[in-house]
Amino acid sequence: MAEADPQVSGCPFSAASGDVRPLHGRTNKDWWPDAVQVDILRQNGGSVDPQGDDFDYAEAFNAIDYTALKADLTALMTDDQPWWPADYGHYGPFFIRMAWHAAGTYRTGDGRGGSSSGQQRFAPLNSWPDNGNLDKARRLLWPVKQKYGKHISWADLFILAGNVAIESMGGPVFGFGGGRKDVFEPETVYWGTEELWVDTGAETRINPESGLELEGPLAAIQMGLIYVNPEGPGGNPDPLLSARDMRETFARMAMNDEETVALTAGGHAFGKAHGAKPADSFGGSPESEALALQGFGWLTDAEEIEKGHITTSGIEGSWSNTPTTWNGNYFRLLMDYEYELVHSPAGAQQWQPIDQKEEDMAPDARDPSKKVPTMMTTADMALKMDPEYRKISERFRNDQAALDDAFARAWFKLCHRDMGPKVRYQGPEVPEETLIWMDPVPEGSTPSDSAVSDFKAKALDSGLSVAELVKAAWASASTYRNSDHRGGANGARVRLAPQNGWAANDPEELGKVLSTLDGIRGDLSMADAIVLAGAAAIEKAASDAGSSVSINVTTGRGDATDEHTDAESFEPMEPFADGFRNYLKTKASVKTEELLVDKAHLLGLSMPEMTALVGGMRALGAVAGNTGHGVLTDRAGQLTNDFFVNLLDMGTKWEVVDGSGDEEFVGRDRASGTEKYRATRTDLVFGSNSQLRAQAEVFAESGNEQLFLDTFVSAWTKVMDADRFDLG
Repeated sequence: MAEADPQVSGCPFSAASGDVRPLHGRTNKDWWPDAVQVDILRQNGGSVDPQGDDFDYAEAFNAIDYTALKADLTALMTDDQPWWPADYGHYGPFFIRMAWHAAGTYRTGDGRGGSSSGQQRFAPLNSWPDNGNLDKARRLLWPVKQKYGKHISWADLFILAGNVAIESMGGPVFGFGGGRKDVFEPETVYWGTEELWVDTGAETRINPESGLELEGPLAAIQMGLIYVNPEGPGGNPDPLLSARDMRETFARMAMNDEETVALTAGGHAFGKAHGAKPADSFGGSPESEALALQGFGWLTDAEEIEKGHITTSGIEGSWSNTPTTWNGNYFRLLMDYEYELVHSPAGAQQWQPIDQKEEDMAPDARDPSKKVPTMMTTADMALKMDPEYRKISERFRNDQAALDDAFARAWFKLCHRDMGPKVRYQGPEVPEETLIWMDPVPEGSTPSDSAVSDFKAKALDSGLSVAELVKAAWASASTYRNSDHRGGANGARVRLAPQNGWAANDPEELGKVLSTLDGIRGDLSMADAIVLAGAAAIEKAASDAGSSVSINVTTGRGDATDEHTDAESFEPMEPFADGFRNYLKTKASVKTEELLVDKAHLLGLSMPEMTALVGGMRALGAVAGNTGHGVLTDRAGQLTNDFFVNLLDMGTKWEVVDGSGDEEFVGRDRASGTEKYRATRTDLVFGSNSQLRAQAEVFAESGNEQLFLDTFVSAWTKVMDADRFDLG
């Protein structure tokens, strides 16, 4: 185990205060304790998806009348509804915001959030202050969703509606990929530790003066925001401080400076912000409101709604004098006018042009015969005041074609970043161009059965140990995240920077293994060779223990090159902890065993699968650094259930190792006091936690040896093949 250090810079679970926090923070039950707890029905088994777990969203999407769907969405943009009138007679800006906020929760730290599951329908996201009144946008979409039914998921519809909105106002789009799956319950995501949302009286998540950095894997600057506070950090209207927050949060959402400027300007070219009245004039969030309101929140009376007297951000006004037309007016107004700080009717701080010409004023959202001043938020002013942002802004102001292209590409990336490789995209508008952030992998070829058999024999005769081959295969495949479908064995990026230097991968040992496999693989891709060598090692380990297993991993993977790889984008994926290899970079602000569960969740593993993999890899000796921690057997390298048998043996007494920070333990013979094993929290949790102990007991029972082997093999194969989207 690494030496405990709660202050390590860059740690995604930093323990700045020394306190241990829950990995997933506050739950919906904490926010709404009186809400109906329907999750109890999960105990009865079965899918929460009414269409069943086997429903193929991609297949259903490909059967849709796509032209008719887009025509209906286009018509919806100007189909004004009296219960929620459209600003300027056009819902386009409203749907752009809905799509942006559906996708904008994505973060690179763990790949969670984003557009790919339609989470905006559920708490807490449906009730975040930054998502104010988007409940109405989703209700406006309901007739379209009802009409096309199973052929388009809510997740797809949110994004497609945003695309159509941009097109309907003359804006540029790069394409659209469908096939997203809906979820039907809130996903468990750590959104932060705060007990209030967008608390203006609290310290924001970045404060260099107090040494506070944005905690990983978080990306938003405060709980309840998608990105940053538009008024400035904690309501401080300093554009340079706002630029600091924007640069950090957008980077954590996979956007560089140019993409940040293009997205901000492009999004704010349309529509208006709402701050007509103080926020306490309105009702509560959807999740907290009365049954009769049927999931609507932030309401006032119908007469006020008709007048446009609504509030979301608290900022009031349009950014542009042409809020339903794509053009360069946003940058023209931002750059040509001097601005003064004023307050909206709701009391929010915003910026207003000084001595604005009437022709540069915006139409009133409800009465086009009236003219009102435009405005900018502090975040907008950051694009003018920050030196780097200003250079980009001036270039876009002077080159409309450059802005068109940059916005279209950045919007496409925003809405598709969490969909994974391009092969997962469905529909007639998937762009032909493959972008580097899609993690492209050249097409591979499937080797013959004899070539596979010959290679596996050579791998076992190469002088490499079972543990070395297993660790290399795991290092390659276990980067996969089912949150954003990145990582995995396809492409063999484990041999490229930065993965080949990650501490969790034991770089020197990994280099030796990869070099050896490269020398014997023949026509096999390195990606296939790594996975097949691991499979051969496991089959040998089972045979040496007197059992027989077959690891039927797929083949036909391709090999990526440096040119196919955005190395910087892979850096956030470096394992801080990997309990399967008993690796921990340093002590974290969450319990180490929680990090194991978190990784298992990202790998798409069940509790039995996680348990079997840990026990099997310990028996194989596949431990990072070859420390021996958790290898509770005297026949390491053989695939046995010894880990579970010996962990549960009452003849062993466990004690904390002094100075380990409660991370390392020694197991001693109860009678003699002789040291038998060394282990970590990740090992002992399978005897301590009642639910995990119940799993371990099953795998330790006499007669269940084959059950353990079958579960391990199934789980191992699942991880190795997790990213084979190319197989359909």
